[in-house]
Amino acid sequence: MTTLAADALRGSITPLITPFRNGEVDYDTYAALVERHVAEGGHGVLVNGTSAEPSTLTVDERNRLVRVAVEVAKGRTQIVAATGSQSFAETAALTDFAAKADVDALLIVTPYYIRPPQRGLVEYYAALGSRSDIPLMIYHIPVRTAVNVEPQTLVEISERVPHFVGMKHASTDLAFVSDCLARLGPDFRIFVGLEELSFPMLALGACGLMNAVGNLVPGPVARLYETTAAGDLDTGRRAHYELLELNRAVFWDTNPIPIKYMAKRLGIIPRNEHRLPMVPATPELERRLDALLRSTGLLRD
Repeated sequence: MTTLAADALRGSITPLITPFRNGEVDYDTYAALVERHVAEGGHGVLVNGTSAEPSTLTVDERNRLVRVAVEVAKGRTQIVAATGSQSFAETAALTDFAAKADVDALLIVTPYYIRPPQRGLVEYYAALGSRSDIPLMIYHIPVRTAVNVEPQTLVEISERVPHFVGMKHASTDLAFVSDCLARLGPDFRIFVGLEELSFPMLALGACGLMNAVGNLVPGPVARLYETTAAGDLDTGRRAHYELLELNRAVFWDTNPIPIKYMAKRLGIIPRNEHRLPMVPATPELERRLDALLRSTGLLRD
């Protein structure tokens, strides 16, 4: 496995939402979101992650978002590009573009709907890994893709792809995290993909967070990582509970419906728009989210 710099691919790397304006991607607002994360102490941004509604975007739109993020960041923060799709050809095209755009790493979701066997996953990632030497990570989110990656499969991928360096794990299976780190070593990067498990997974040895809540409060999420990674578990635990209700709210409806509504209410994005089949929050959910934002002190109107 490729040896990364000690501080590479660590920290809070927020999966940015995609702002829309009248049905079109609002690239100016997206650029402002990247700049905001740099200014507020985030450790990086993930482009075209689940929170970005990537399945509603065209290949050209996804590529342009990658280009905007790289150009705005100017090397000041880590840029990870999510380049996975249900189609190998589309994934390859997205991956090739991101590699040429000089991103810091690639995050490729397990191909969804098709439910491949484990040996198919090995061949899939081996073929994608052969296209560049950019650090590659797997996005493991079985609740959306309907496929689990087994630890032995990760070992086999690492034997075929030297620059396979980690994964984003969006599952409640904490034993999986321990098993992977035991097999692949403590330098294997595992990012937390479920907000409520941030502190427990970091305590087990996860390298960072890829949490949608970072769209709202990038600073506090970054500090949760920093204090826990530094071994200050008491402070990290307090940060966990301070973020707990916001973290739970992510799943009051399909992500990123709650996040986009709260981002609009907090003035982070100018409009709360989605593309079908995603739709905005219901009035009932809006009221519930407003109450949460007031109780946390984020909303004062």
